[in-house]
Amino acid sequence: MKNKTKIVVTGGTGRFGSVLKKTKFGSKMLFPKKKELNINKIGSIKKYLLKTKPRCLIHLAGLSRPMNIHEKNISKSIELNIIGTANIVKVCSMYNIKLIYFSTSYVYPGTKGNYKETDSLLPSNNYAWSKLGGESSVQMYKNSLIIRASMTEKPFVHNKAFANVFTNFIFHEDFIKIFKKIINLKGVINVGGPSKSVFAFAKKSNPKIKKIFIKKREKSLMPINSSMNLRKLKKYL
Repeated sequence: MKNKTKIVVTGGTGRFGSVLKKTKFGSKMLFPKKKELNINKIGSIKKYLLKTKPRCLIHLAGLSRPMNIHEKNISKSIELNIIGTANIVKVCSMYNIKLIYFSTSYVYPGTKGNYKETDSLLPSNNYAWSKLGGESSVQMYKNSLIIRASMTEKPFVHNKAFANVFTNFIFHEDFIKIFKKIINLKGVINVGGPSKSVFAFAKKSNPKIKKIFIKKREKSLMPINSSMNLRKLKKYL
């Protein structure tokens, strides 16, 4: 039933999806609107995928910011990020469609950094738990790729940045260059840029950005060091 080249992308109106859609790489992909493909309705997913017959589905749809919405409205977080993803997995497995799921570096404990794909997972906030919940269903489907990503908008959206929070931030545009080289992989892979503080990353594109520090009482929600080991990724670059 599949087309050898067709790729469907959920969440095309989101931050990364909007950037992907504008690139040459994404120009031939299909970006259905919610009324065409609703991740919370199995029938809607089936109908769209039977009609378009893709070889691959890139799953970006879900709930992300503001981060505290996952603490305030866990029902919405569960419905979109966990149940919605499970629905996508169910239908992709029915039709043997390759599934690419975008997760986050926040699924790691976020205390020591340099996390490998095989390291233990322990989210520090509900957003990360919801993404790990989505990962759980994707892990059951072997025709899949889980990308634990650390990316953000360009230019950096804030005028302040944490100097004591470390990650692998990379801009969406730079991420797409990497994505092209790993799209055919399966399994789990960490993707991002060099490990550095959020302030050091942001300062490169905004020399006037102000330095701030995360407070001890906030550490329970924001991982201090979620930086990832990118050795596996470098094999494909």
